[in-house]
Amino acid sequence: MTAPGSDIQQLRLPLRQEASQRAVDFVVSESNSTATAVLATWPETPGSVLAIFGPPGSGKSHLAAAWVERTGAVALHGAEAALVDPVELEGQMVLLDRAQDADDESLFHLINLTQSGGGALLLVSRDPPAAWASELPDLRSRLNAIRTVGVDAPDDAVLAAMLKRAFATRNITPGEEVVDYLARRIDRSADAVDIIVDKLDAFHRPVTRVLARHVLEDSDELSD
Repeated sequence: MTAPGSDIQQLRLPLRQEASQRAVDFVVSESNSTATAVLATWPETPGSVLAIFGPPGSGKSHLAAAWVERTGAVALHGAEAALVDPVELEGQMVLLDRAQDADDESLFHLINLTQSGGGALLLVSRDPPAAWASELPDLRSRLNAIRTVGVDAPDDAVLAAMLKRAFATRNITPGEEVVDYLARRIDRSADAVDIIVDKLDAFHRPVTRVLARHVLEDSDELSD
């Protein structure tokens, strides 16, 4: 028989470790400074619900992970919300990443439980809650009332940090001029970072600006 709350602990521990690493990696810039400042002190009062939204690769999940590290919150992802007994979350800090993937009933219960039982609920998604599809009228009104903070697409500072992190995982140390060159020319997303670093790594030679230009030009020709 599973002890009460053990499911929550099993979810909490590995996600806490992941959150710690993400918090270390996170870079604050103009694209995320407002959300960073809000989460540094939130929640100010029990029963608060907040939504952080932004495009893929904007760093919103990194921001949320830093909040989990600071508060000791329980971290859930999308459909996982349906696997947890809401009563076990009463009075706790809870993160629901990919919140739009949660079913209406689970989301409704999480919001109600937070607002009536204290604790706090942080929702993370691509779109603000007011834009989510919902067939429950009561949930619709609650989503429309949630406080929201947006995160913009990565700017040069964030994109450069993402590039350095991707290179480091492959034991590649390019010069700052190469990182700056790439940051100004690739799409502003995590996928674009992974793609360009994979292509450069495939050459198995020092990553220089000349090589970076060659790879980018080849990519442009392939997309024409």
